[in-house]
Amino acid sequence: MASFISDFGLMWYLKELNKKEFIKFKEFLIQEILKLKLKQISWTEVKKASREDLANLLLKCYEENQAWDMTFNILQKINRKDLTERATEEIAGNPKLYRDHLKKKLTHDCSKKFNVRIQDFIKEIFIQNDCDTFENLLISKGTEKKPHMVFLQGMAGIGKTMMLKNLMLAWSKGLVFQNKFSYTFYFCCRDVKQLKTASLAELISREWPSPSAPIEEILSQPEKLLFIIDSLEGMECDLTKQESELCDNCMEKQPVSILLSSLLTRKMLPESSFLLSTTPETFEKMEDRILCTDVKTATAFDERSIKIYFHRLFQDKIRAQEAFSLVRENEQLFTICQVPLLCWMVATCLKEEIEKGGDPVSVCRHITSLYTTHILNLFIPQSAQYPSKKSQDQLQGLCSLAAEGMWTDTFVFGEEALRRNGILDSDIPTLLDIGMLGKIREFENYYIFLHPSVQEVCAAIFYLLKSHVDHPSQDVKSIETVLFMFLKKVKTQWIFLGCFIFGLLQKSEQEKLVVFFGRRLSQKIQHKLYQCLETISGNAELQEQIDGMKLFCCLSEIEDEAFLVKVMNCMQQINFVAKNYSDLILAAYCLKHCSTLKKLSFSTQNVLNEKGNQRCMKKLIICWNDMCSVFVRSKDIQVLQIKDTSFNEPAIRILYEYLKYPSFTLNKLVANNVHFFGDNHAFFELIQNCSLQYLDLGCSFLTHSEVKLLCDVLNQAECNIEKLVLANCSLSEQCWDYLSEVLRQNKTLSHLDISSNDLKDKGLKILCRALTLPYCALKSLYLNNCQITARGCQDLAKVLRNNQNLKCLHISNNKLKDAGLMLLCKAIKHPNCHLEDLRLWITDFDNEFQAILLSEK
Repeated sequence: MASFISDFGLMWYLKELNKKEFIKFKEFLIQEILKLKLKQISWTEVKKASREDLANLLLKCYEENQAWDMTFNILQKINRKDLTERATEEIAGNPKLYRDHLKKKLTHDCSKKFNVRIQDFIKEIFIQNDCDTFENLLISKGTEKKPHMVFLQGMAGIGKTMMLKNLMLAWSKGLVFQNKFSYTFYFCCRDVKQLKTASLAELISREWPSPSAPIEEILSQPEKLLFIIDSLEGMECDLTKQESELCDNCMEKQPVSILLSSLLTRKMLPESSFLLSTTPETFEKMEDRILCTDVKTATAFDERSIKIYFHRLFQDKIRAQEAFSLVRENEQLFTICQVPLLCWMVATCLKEEIEKGGDPVSVCRHITSLYTTHILNLFIPQSAQYPSKKSQDQLQGLCSLAAEGMWTDTFVFGEEALRRNGILDSDIPTLLDIGMLGKIREFENYYIFLHPSVQEVCAAIFYLLKSHVDHPSQDVKSIETVLFMFLKKVKTQWIFLGCFIFGLLQKSEQEKLVVFFGRRLSQKIQHKLYQCLETISGNAELQEQIDGMKLFCCLSEIEDEAFLVKVMNCMQQINFVAKNYSDLILAAYCLKHCSTLKKLSFSTQNVLNEKGNQRCMKKLIICWNDMCSVFVRSKDIQVLQIKDTSFNEPAIRILYEYLKYPSFTLNKLVANNVHFFGDNHAFFELIQNCSLQYLDLGCSFLTHSEVKLLCDVLNQAECNIEKLVLANCSLSEQCWDYLSEVLRQNKTLSHLDISSNDLKDKGLKILCRALTLPYCALKSLYLNNCQITARGCQDLAKVLRNNQNLKCLHISNNKLKDAGLMLLCKAIKHPNCHLEDLRLWITDFDNEFQAILLSEK
């Protein structure tokens, strides 16, 4: 019976006992231990143990068989035959049946989705240390034990699905989560989406080995269920719906988007655990709406894995090294190769190009070129120079299908969708054989493209072949709409679509497509895209919405420097996030051609602080230097926003060197959640040298020594800063003395925000000594969420009675209570008080004081 304990644990059975039965259970337990002459546990320890404690104690002191045998006997003695019968039934029953089914299904799941040779290699990579990796996915943070809601994020095709299926296989073999879960169920959103409507019971039944799943028994222990939901990017879940619109009934049929939203928001089965996988773009969109317990990142192929795979595929060491070197020199291409399926595609494409005497260097110039070369090669037999008419029609049909999918958020296609776009049933075996399509389920006629990016490039080709008005689906919109939606990131699934469209405008790409399809392509596309970008250049509101990285990606793909310069010199504001070295290269390439910026907002996350060899670090610094050259060319930048960025010492020094010139007009600097590693004096020198009027360091951790450096700058007579934001900066006790001195000496500072810091009444008293002085220039003070109590209100009241300059005071989310509010209300009525704006959370007070507040409004 030990296997039963591993699967289910004793705790559930002990929880089924009422208080009286649980006391009897303890008494019989002591007798049973004596009778069997087992290691003794003191009655005191047993008596005070909770159900969970007792279950853990039994498993700790005795072998699993012994612990269960005693429990089983005692349950009989206290006349809980229902529990013993259930346990006996389940030991040999449904959980074992399901595990065996899952083990068989996953062990023999060799029906590969695609006819490609990399999947065996991926399995080799993932098989190392798998069990440790899986256990770490669901390790609780801290001591609080609550149901898991863990996100596994990673680029499409990086191997998340394979990792999750390996986890399921390990669970079915009893290697992981032995005491955690009775059942684990895997749902792929792209698969589930095809159902339109379903109940959770129906989804579970689809995974069961027989037509009738024991739903009631499965759902009777929701805390013992793990749901693995894969590819969330494949389904639009509306997490903004009201709770009343969601569903808590597992048997009730709902639109599948509502069903998944009900699970993710814990309206349904709140006690169960969830492991969710998605792309970084979708996670970014959802993270504020789901209370996740942890976030994990699926690791990609590293440089060593990529190199090994190239050598395995080529076999010829010299050619393998040549091909790998070409990829390594192109950072974008190298980043793509971190995705296993795309690594196979790149390596295979280069191998074929070399073998037929082509030019692999030109293929590697841009990602568009590599994708189109690979796809066109698939449709042209090695013995032929040109494609057949059938191959032309097949690719045109795929491009039409891809475009429809991009607009309808569809990545899994049924046979009806294929036929609608001109793909015949007889074409499907060929498309599967060459690897353009793969099957989503072995026995169902649903198909997907090799990778979402392959679908994107096919969709881009569609727009060069036909107009959107000729598409069989009215969902497909114009090329102009594509560009605006891509640049504004309206659809998070569109990673490369706009870039591919621009890449296809290159003369060499146009020539390839003309040769393949045997006809001229539309010449209006380029003009239409130029017009779109001209619209952006003259519209400040539109520029605010544009994602800079998307724009940089498009401009770098077209390989037209004159056009790039023209576009960049129409931009007055740019906002971008560089998530890796590849992104930083694109940003630097475009920004060094820009001379018209007035506002620049960026994040480089941890890119500038990543550890690497000396050669890599040198390249990174050169790239950062190129990017910072925008501050020389665009001398009219007035607003600089840096968010979620870690700087090492050389990086901050380079930024300082470019911003220190007197001719530079920067007057607003925002550095939110910015971290410095090494000597950061240069940053505070930068603040000193710039004629700043607005400085926001919110959410950036500042030590007391850094606050001292900042305050030394603020205390200088030539300092022009009028507004200072230090909200949520983890300011320590020593900081309040430094800031108090600033309030005494600085004559220009009119706004101070120190919300969400550990100020408390003690720190407030220090600041109020300066604020009470008649010559204190401060007009606006934000103290939200600073742990201020009624005692602190005494000092604030004194400030209000004495400081005639203070016009605005925000003190929401504190512990003022009615007594503190009364002190402030009296102070506001004082003739010397000139306060115009007092912000509180009115609901923090009782009805009487709410009435007082409203009367003082």
